[in-house]
Amino acid sequence: MTISPDTLQRVTSALNAKAIVHTELIQPLWSGYGELFRAGLSGSDQPSVIVKHIKLPQPASHPRGWTGEFSHQRKLQSYKVEVNWYRHYANVLYPAGSDADRACPMPKCLHVEQSSDDILLVLEDLATLGFDGIVEQPSLAEIRLCLKWLAHFHAHHMQSPPDKLWDCGTYWHLDTRPEEWTAMPESELKQTASALDALLKQCPFQTLVHGDAKLANFVFSGDSKRVAAVDFQYVGQGCGMKDVMMLLSSTVPAEQCESLCPELLNDYFRYLEQAIAKRNAASSEAAIVFEDLEQAWRPLYSVAWADFQRFLIGWSPGHWKIHSYSEAQTRQALSLIDGHS
Repeated sequence: MTISPDTLQRVTSALNAKAIVHTELIQPLWSGYGELFRAGLSGSDQPSVIVKHIKLPQPASHPRGWTGEFSHQRKLQSYKVEVNWYRHYANVLYPAGSDADRACPMPKCLHVEQSSDDILLVLEDLATLGFDGIVEQPSLAEIRLCLKWLAHFHAHHMQSPPDKLWDCGTYWHLDTRPEEWTAMPESELKQTASALDALLKQCPFQTLVHGDAKLANFVFSGDSKRVAAVDFQYVGQGCGMKDVMMLLSSTVPAEQCESLCPELLNDYFRYLEQAIAKRNAASSEAAIVFEDLEQAWRPLYSVAWADFQRFLIGWSPGHWKIHSYSEAQTRQALSLIDGHS
């Protein structure tokens, strides 16, 4: 994929750089919506930046065959949310060097251009801040680093309204996936999809969720002792169990889920307790009682798995994340619905 000279000139001008000395395509955006690339600069205080160039006209194809206006509008909204996140949250609530920034590192926004045809989003290159490690097979220590990042993120935004973000975070949220729900075969999971969604939406202690907390959206420091997160297209209000489930589904092999996930879930709640204590000490608002939070969220771990399983069965029924552990968690969630009925 060739990056257009016009795009490169816009980046150069935006950062008052002398020139772009090299580019590196990181990946094309999902379903043909543009490209994500690194640009090395001369004559700028930024040695390199990450550029997300989003092309708004509807693409002609989708990797899994899902096309249409509804899907297109959901994707457009996700890019608007991402711009809002970087402009109004990352830059404002996570200033460089702050406690929040140290607990939850993420790129800051350097420049945004929006038109009817495209969005040009220029971000800090986390590699210049020491986050240059992409991990494909994480150690337990690296998984725990990601869980700790999520715990501090959830604590920081506990009871926050999703202003300018998704009213309900995550890319598989039921209201935004009617086509996938329709494609599901008839089952108890399909019949109870709305009830599962309601349990997650209506639980106490709503926070902001990352919305796509898979391993690929975390980058590690060279010594694997720190981690930062990227890709905030689906950040919005929700229960933190959705992020935890997504992370574990992308990091723990299916055959090890039963033995490792309970321990890792305990680790998350340990980190969350520490983060809530820190939040309570720094906030003038009423203290959050961690025991009440944990009691509200723990049962929803299985519901988060079932909610995601509902999406997968409609979207890609042969997906590798559908396995015996996800099915067992789904059965547990369905028993909760039966208990509420």
